[in-house]
Amino acid sequence: MNKLKKSLKYLLIIGIIVVLIGIIFTLYKKNYSVEDIKTYIISFGIFAPVIYIIMFALVPLTLFPDSILAISGGLVFGLIKGYIFTTIGALIGASISFLLARILGRDFVVKFSKNKLQKVEKIIGDNGFLIIVLLRLIPLFPFDIISYGAGVSNIKYKEYILATFIGTIPGILVFTNIGAQWVNVGKTSFYISVASLIFLFLISMFLKHKFLDKKVKDI
Repeated sequence: MNKLKKSLKYLLIIGIIVVLIGIIFTLYKKNYSVEDIKTYIISFGIFAPVIYIIMFALVPLTLFPDSILAISGGLVFGLIKGYIFTTIGALIGASISFLLARILGRDFVVKFSKNKLQKVEKIIGDNGFLIIVLLRLIPLFPFDIISYGAGVSNIKYKEYILATFIGTIPGILVFTNIGAQWVNVGKTSFYISVASLIFLFLISMFLKHKFLDKKVKDI
């Protein structure tokens, strides 16, 4: 009886994950706007934060742009709550990818990431913590590839997740703030948030050129 309950529990969890991934794919395929996603998230009422966190955690398993979802989070929950919920989702997603790589092994993961995994794995090397912080600071780097690369490296999970937390702070703040200021389009506060995004992009390009260009070429 206990085995049956456990099996049903796992099936339910898997079912929920499959449904949510399907939802994210649908949003991606139909090119839903930030406003559309906002309406969808709000429709869950008091469960909206939980659904949003799960959706964000599953983004690495889909093709949906996490930046769009983060902007939607800021629009729905505001800057502070949006940042908190997005960070929780991002850390859960990063953990899932990391643990998948560590449990299933390099040979399995490399099938999905091709030669990019080898490059990320190589640059993480002995300075894993610092490199992951820098990689997370650069929005253009594939979030899940970094996670998979860390998973097959020698870095400890605690160091990895802390580096991910630190490295994602600026990006998540900027994108959720754009969402929070979405209702102020045309006002100074909105343009300041957009300027922050441009500034983040320029800083990330500087960091890439200064510290990582030779190591991360063609990733």
